[in-house]
Amino acid sequence: MSSSKPVVVVTRKLPEIVEKRMAELFEVRLNHDDRPMSPTEIAEAVADADVLVPTLTDHIDARVIARCSERCRLIANYGAGVDHIDVATARNNGITVTNTPGVLTEDTADLTLALILAVHRRLAEGIQMMEEDRFVGWSPTHMLGHRVHGKRLGIIGMGRVGAAVARRAKAFGLEINYHNRRRVAKPLEEELGATYWDSLNQMLSRMDIISVNCPHTPATFHLLSAPRLAMLSPEAIVVNTARGEVIDENALARQIEAGGLAGAGLDVFEQEPSVNPKLRNNTKVVLLPHMASATHEARIDMGEKVIINIKTFADGHTPPDRVFPSML
Repeated sequence: MSSSKPVVVVTRKLPEIVEKRMAELFEVRLNHDDRPMSPTEIAEAVADADVLVPTLTDHIDARVIARCSERCRLIANYGAGVDHIDVATARNNGITVTNTPGVLTEDTADLTLALILAVHRRLAEGIQMMEEDRFVGWSPTHMLGHRVHGKRLGIIGMGRVGAAVARRAKAFGLEINYHNRRRVAKPLEEELGATYWDSLNQMLSRMDIISVNCPHTPATFHLLSAPRLAMLSPEAIVVNTARGEVIDENALARQIEAGGLAGAGLDVFEQEPSVNPKLRNNTKVVLLPHMASATHEARIDMGEKVIINIKTFADGHTPPDRVFPSML
């Protein structure tokens, strides 16, 4: 990278404070309209740029990477997930990929607990009742939901977010269980009072709540498949604040519709932004528009991480949040 300011292409509008800082440090090309760019537009934009800053709405596949100029040696992703980037092809083409881990943890965990509460206590139905002026007064059997305290929570993916969800769930009196690629350190297990399940199938059949907190990779695509969803108790619920592709949405909709599951809370979707109509029209399902990390604090922190990764790389050093194919 040349000694002059690196040319940085940003595909979506970022918080003003982040864009201002970028403009001070780099020759930055911003997307003021916040209109999603097509792969062709992205490829054209990086033809004479040094750095690309994409988001999860951009598909940085082999075709886009192949059109990157010799100057473009860094893809500094604005986000923790990189399933929309062909990391292996980027590396084979000499392009470094970075992400923004850690800064979304607490906000995502907050919303995960909110969805658990919303589904069990029928919050969306209650809000709709008040908005439609249908509340006629209290009665003993009015809007009955289910107690959260004492329920068995099964966390799929005990990374940063999974552990943060467990800490919050423990405070609510839930029993913590988890399935992960590998068992976490004993001190963390003891802190959380968590039980490790080597077999995902065995854990699913014994849980009241399943929280999906693993990344989307080829290995986790439809991890919650139709057969696995059928293993859950009819009283169980599923919450997903990770990636929609981890769950077979059609199977989930069928299972809830048939009474095989008590409900679901979803912040992410398999064909996002499209939502399965059977899920959208089911009162047992609480849907949110991919907002788990949508806080002012998280978005600014993400921007700061992107800036640090770019500046470190431009100075000739390995950026702190480099992503390797082996990590996926």
